[in-house]
Amino acid sequence: MPNEIRASHILVDIKSRSKEDALKAIESLISDLEEGSDFAELARENSDCPSGSNGGDLGFFGKGAMVPEFEKAAFDLEIGSTSSVVETSFGYHLIQRTE
Repeated sequence: MPNEIRASHILVDIKSRSKEDALKAIESLISDLEEGSDFAELARENSDCPSGSNGGDLGFFGKGAMVPEFEKAAFDLEIGSTSSVVETSFGYHLIQRTE
C-alpha cells in the first residue's frame, strides 16, 4: 500500500443545490464518462472544487490529508480507474486515481 497517491476528482457540492439535484448531476457525469468523455474536461466544466480548473488534479497526497470517505475510496482505486459516487460532507465526488 503506497504512502502517497495522486488523484483527480469532480465535486458536485451540496451547498449550492439540494442533495437530490447534486446526485442527479453526478450521475449525469458518470453517464458522460461511460460514453467516453474525458475526465479532466468534465472536471474543468463541472467541478465545484477549485481543482476543477486543473482538470480536477489534486496532486499527490498521503493518508490523513483528505476526509476519511474520500481517502478510503481514492486509496482503494487501481491506477487509471474511476470511483463510483463518493459522498462526503462537501457533496458528491467522482475520483480518478492517476498515480
